[in-house]
Amino acid sequence: MRAAWSQLNARISNRLARHFCPAPLRLSGNAPMVSFTFDDVPKSAATLGAPLLEEYDGRGTFYISGSLVNQWSGLWAGIEAEEIIGLHRNGHEIACHTFSHRRTTELDAAAMDAEIEQNRRYFRGLDSSIRLENFAYPFGLASIARKGQLGHAFRSSRGILPGVNSGLVDRQFLRATPLVDEHIDTSGVERIFDETAACGGWLIFYGHDVAADPSRYGGTPQLLRDALKAASRRNIPIVSVAEALRRAGV
Repeated sequence: MRAAWSQLNARISNRLARHFCPAPLRLSGNAPMVSFTFDDVPKSAATLGAPLLEEYDGRGTFYISGSLVNQWSGLWAGIEAEEIIGLHRNGHEIACHTFSHRRTTELDAAAMDAEIEQNRRYFRGLDSSIRLENFAYPFGLASIARKGQLGHAFRSSRGILPGVNSGLVDRQFLRATPLVDEHIDTSGVERIFDETAACGGWLIFYGHDVAADPSRYGGTPQLLRDALKAASRRNIPIVSVAEALRRAGV
């Protein structure tokens, strides 16, 4: 009963967070762009996903919880510390996903501060030049109570509400579309790129593992390549979340 109530509370908080405590950002509408992001992060996102992005002169954003590094999740092997350093040095963005991967709806202000500081300290220990500028809500669940707090700590926070970010957007509730085989196919990828090009918006994809036989949260290398080709054909730049925000003037 307690677990069911906690899940219901988290869903209500996430829905309310769409509408309250916004951090407004107006996108120009004449400069479409796409960001490929990976959550948690599985080892395959670094070993297969990142090289595919680099083939298309793109860089991704990897939202990592320090406690998951080099751990078996039950579905995939976690990224290793050396691979995180390699991603950073190759120009990919390392971003925050809390340290322990707890839902923000479960954290009070002090616990949230501790999670952020612990994750920052962990990544500084790997490479002192890593700066965690952006955040993704674990499990995609935003907290209305923590949203403002995260706004002071990060340039943006990303959820998992699908759609293209266009017009006036909330930097602390960025929309993201699953690049996950169970949710989208190549025709769906083409449609959302057409929408992005038409509105001049910012498309963010999210996923987890990249594998020939992916988990239900991941995608195949072919699906990722199809999305990269779709961006390339439309001359839509493939940029990290940090770079997209810089281009948007943040």
